[in-house]
This record gives sequence, structure tokens and C-alpha cells, in this order.
Amino acid sequence: MIASTPETQAQIDAFRADRVYLGADHARNERRTWIVAVICLLTLAAQIAGGIAFNSMALVANGLHLAAHVAALLVAAGAYGLARRFADDARFSFGTGKLGYLAGFANASVLAVTALFIAFESIARLLAPAPVAYDGALALAAGALVVNLICMWLLRPAHAHAHDRDGDLNLSAAHLHLAADAAVSALAIFGLALGRFFGWAWADSLAGLAGAALVAHFAWRLLHRAGAVLLDMNPSPELTAEIRARLVTGDERLLDLHLWRLGPGHHAAIAVIEAKAPLAASAYRARLAGLPGLSHVTVETRDSR
Repeated sequence: MIASTPETQAQIDAFRADRVYLGADHARNERRTWIVAVICLLTLAAQIAGGIAFNSMALVANGLHLAAHVAALLVAAGAYGLARRFADDARFSFGTGKLGYLAGFANASVLAVTALFIAFESIARLLAPAPVAYDGALALAAGALVVNLICMWLLRPAHAHAHDRDGDLNLSAAHLHLAADAAVSALAIFGLALGRFFGWAWADSLAGLAGAALVAHFAWRLLHRAGAVLLDMNPSPELTAEIRARLVTGDERLLDLHLWRLGPGHHAAIAVIEAKAPLAASAYRARLAGLPGLSHVTVETRDSR
């Protein structure tokens, strides 16, 4: 039997009555994302133009990769705006905190496609080499790397709590895009330098291939992290163990426990507890008060007699 009554049912749910599960730095991260998007858009135009002018595949690849980042940043900024706008919309049963993870998954897909495109173009250039204007290409690639590093600093994610290592994955996804672009820029500089000083024309195309492999790796990591949240995989075995330890202190038996992420820094839990003389559901919920990152709790009690 279920021990809770209609009078106590209102006390069973939630530590937060507003059901808004956005990250603590949501507004700040949204502003920073828009600023970096504008910076990257200007850099993109310069790199594509320079790559065409100097006939550098590494530079064109870097520019195309940056184009994906501009799209990713716009998606991330849009997700922040939509999550904020519909945060109080009752149609979202558990709020809009997961919009950022959906944006992260979409951005990871863009990264994967970009990696394939860069690899294809690099192989084509490797099979049919073309002369490269190394001096101009090197200067532009170095400038792009500086811009990438500045943007990475602007979008650096905050330190995540032990129970929520992903933190604001929307921001982390945008930061990962920039980190991948910085790595591709460094590879482009290395390839161009080998061509410039040693006459190894193939190095520019190999740098593009190495960049494609690195971007593909970043895409896989991001797909895995975002997909885990969207599929409601357990986000924290440590938090699950702590909940279990707090709920089962006597003759209680935990029949069921589910933990999933609602948004950056916010988790929900559903627990079913059986005992010979179970306490009120609100008493079990009180045992969980103060757990960092646990924002929504539903408890059901059953009498084993």
C-alpha cells in the first residue's frame, strides 16, 4: 500500500516550487556566447578569403571548421534564449534546462560532418598538390590561433560540481568547438611551416587530415556526453549512492531509485521505499535536503506488513 495521503501529497514533490532548472550562470553564458559568435564570424570571413587567396588547404580547412563553430555558437546562443523564454512554460514538465544538451548534440553532429568534409578535401589536395603562398597563409593562421585562444578564454566553463561534472554542457560544447579549432589552427601552422622551410608541399594537406581526425574525436566525445543526458542515463553514481545511504537508515528497503539530469547543476530523483512502518514521504524527502544539485524529488512509500 502507499502510505502517503492526499493531504501530504503536495509535500512529496520537489525542493524547488518554480520548476526552473537553468544553470546558475545562464544569463552570463548567453551574453558571452553571442560576443564570441560575432568575433568568430569576422575571423571566418578573413580565413576563407585568405585560404583562397593563398591557396592553402590547411587555411581553408580551418576556415570551414570555424564556419561550423559560428553555426554552433548561434545554436548555443539560441538555446540559451529559448530556455530562458520558456523557463516558466507549464508545457515543459521538467523545465527547459535540457535545451542546452539538445543544442550540444546538434553541434556535435555538425562537428562530425565538418570532420568528414575536411578529410575529403585534404585527401583531394594530397593527391593533386597545388602551390601555396606560405608567408601570407602562415600570418593568417597565426592570427586565427590568437583569436581562437581569446574566444576560448571568454567561454571557459566554470568549475563543475562533483555530482555534475558536465556542468553547462551548452557552454562546454561551444568551448569544445573553439578548442578543436585552436588545435586545427596549430596543425595548420605546423604544416605550413614545414612547407615553407623544408619544401614539403604535402605537409599542408596532412595537417588538414590530422585536423579532421582531431575534430572527429571531439565530435564523438560531445555526442556521447550530450546523448547520455538526453537518454536520461544516470549522471552521477556518487550522488545515487549518497541518496541511497540517506534514505535507507533502518529497516527500510529501497525498491526503486531513478536519478537524471534536469539542467546544469540540477537533478531529479524518484525513490520507492518499503518498510514495516514507513515514515511519511515528507520525512524521507527531508533526509535528502541539502544535497547539492538535487532540485526535484518524488518519494513513494509502501508498507511491507
